[in-house]
Amino acid sequence: MDLRLDNKVVVVTGGSKGIGRGIAQLAADSGGQVVIVSRKADQLEAAAKEIGHGCDWIAANVGEPDQAERCLQEVMHRHGAIDVLVNNAAANPYAGPTIDVDLARWNKTLQVNITAPLVWTQLAWNLWMKEHGGSIINISSVGGFTTSLILGVYDVTKAALVHLTKQLASELGPHTRVNCVAPGLIKTDFARVLWEGKRGATVAQEYPLKRLGEPQDIAAATIFLATDASSWITGQTIICDGGGLISPSKTGTTPIE
Repeated sequence: MDLRLDNKVVVVTGGSKGIGRGIAQLAADSGGQVVIVSRKADQLEAAAKEIGHGCDWIAANVGEPDQAERCLQEVMHRHGAIDVLVNNAAANPYAGPTIDVDLARWNKTLQVNITAPLVWTQLAWNLWMKEHGGSIINISSVGGFTTSLILGVYDVTKAALVHLTKQLASELGPHTRVNCVAPGLIKTDFARVLWEGKRGATVAQEYPLKRLGEPQDIAAATIFLATDASSWITGQTIICDGGGLISPSKTGTTPIE
């Protein structure tokens, strides 16, 4: 099985830390020319240096369409292609019952978690993939398959991203594939409140695989979907959660990547 990305330009949003950082590292190790994107230039610069392999970076607010266009135009200028797009960046500004969410934080969550992946996909399609093909991977969450007392708003957007993946896959074939990865609880700063201390250990023991996820677990699934090894797969979501969704316990049903 060939899991190489040689001569492929790989763009990873939210690529300076956490899951995105893990994906960027494995993509670079697999031969890809990686471009990581997030808002903070200092974090991007440091991450790119650590990733190595000539990893490039561009600072942009993923949720702002004009910045998205500027960013991908710059990718085309520097590298001449957008072969793989990983829509990883996410936001979770609200925690609590969905019925009580204010519209400002509802709209912010929608903007980053569902509108932005559509916008970035549209841009990558029009700039490169319509003529040359490519692979798009959206990073969702197992929260999109269940309910939560505190993460319902986030989970609604992640459920929508799973369906957007299927819809775009049906439209962009045969040369552009669109797939999705849905992580369970991953040990990142973004999800620290859910896994740090005794709570994380308790959740891990309720998973059939008896451990929480690491960014490299999600990276491995993502790179598989990015390469030609998955050339007959599109519109699918790979759930990477250590078996949490099939656990009889309710402990692990409020995950966030």
